[in-house]
Amino acid sequence: MGNKRFSFSEATRRDLLRAGMYGVCVSAGASIPVPAFAQAAARAQADGKILVILELSGGNDGLNTLVPYGDDAYYKHRPNLGIPKKEVRRIDDHFGFSAGMVGFEHLYKDGKLAIVHGCGYENPSFSHFTSMAYWHTAAPNSGEEYGWVGRLADTMAPAAPPNFLVNIAARQSLAVRSRKHVPVVFDDPNKFTQEKFYDERPMLDSVADSGGVDNPTRRFLLETARSAKDASVLVRQAWAKYKSPVDYGITGLDLPKVVALIDAGMPTRLYYTSYRNNAFDTHVFQNDTHKRLLTYASDAVSAFLKDLDRIGRADDVVVMIFSEFGRRVPENVNLGTDHGTANLMFVAGKSVKGGQYGAIPSLMKLDAGDNLIHTTDFRRVYATMISGWLGVQDTKTLLNGDFEPFPMFG
Repeated sequence: MGNKRFSFSEATRRDLLRAGMYGVCVSAGASIPVPAFAQAAARAQADGKILVILELSGGNDGLNTLVPYGDDAYYKHRPNLGIPKKEVRRIDDHFGFSAGMVGFEHLYKDGKLAIVHGCGYENPSFSHFTSMAYWHTAAPNSGEEYGWVGRLADTMAPAAPPNFLVNIAARQSLAVRSRKHVPVVFDDPNKFTQEKFYDERPMLDSVADSGGVDNPTRRFLLETARSAKDASVLVRQAWAKYKSPVDYGITGLDLPKVVALIDAGMPTRLYYTSYRNNAFDTHVFQNDTHKRLLTYASDAVSAFLKDLDRIGRADDVVVMIFSEFGRRVPENVNLGTDHGTANLMFVAGKSVKGGQYGAIPSLMKLDAGDNLIHTTDFRRVYATMISGWLGVQDTKTLLNGDFEPFPMFG
């Protein structure tokens, strides 16, 4: 069904109340598509490949994540913050992971972790908000309206079946903003329900059947309200049933919630979550804090893959990990690091061809601000996920340019 223009004059107050209180944002004159909620299509998606995106917010220090211990320049730039060679978890003669990243070390040595070097973009921004917006939209130095994950959902499922796109967060990320899909956004599964006043409950608890509604705007609002209500029930039930012996460590980074939904048969193909609250913005006394953060993230991702194996879905899921920028190469006077440029990206999963991809940025040839010069446009990794993993070939339209995928999948 084609796009229909929304008109407040055609919608009843009940329609707006039902849909609006489920998190649907509408504005006068906005073009809102009318999704076709096809249960058969949703069930068909349930067994497809799944992409999970994990955002490390705050600008993770890539140099102290995968330590170039074999390069003397690293220790010259970081006489205090440089991680000693004896503490590094070595994966070859040049690189090793931070001491607490046992999970990543094992994944890499088992061939289940790909490392992509030098990821960034031209004319980089050092603002958390601006740079993250560029990564969210895959459109650096522009004002793209929709997120790259949202555009991907629109391409993969143009009929917009319910629950195709899930964002586990306190608020919706720009990355999942879609022209056609209404993402399922929740934080605590136990509290994922509609807020309402007591005397409004009878009306809001019973969403009218949209089958006999001719008005396309009203039908859209009713279908969206129905979908949101159904999703909240599914999420709460899935989380209530989830029990796992797998130890995620200190924090699971919402990844156990992803496993719970997959195991419950949710038709979601795209999940978006994050290590929140700018945790990786390590300007002051970085070493101990950063080491703990990396340990938690490494433990969580490793456990996530074990949990997927436990439920028999390890072959179907890949997780991509990124941060909005790296850190400046030299340490600062506060024993921390400042906002930088090029960074690492990671892709983990049983189906991944592990190893190292992309050219390694030089620690001797920095830019005027003492930052790494990026060697890999981050959209190459997005293109790899889109075409190499999910099998969607039109990456040029999705990413507004030609970006060669890495040979990361069979």
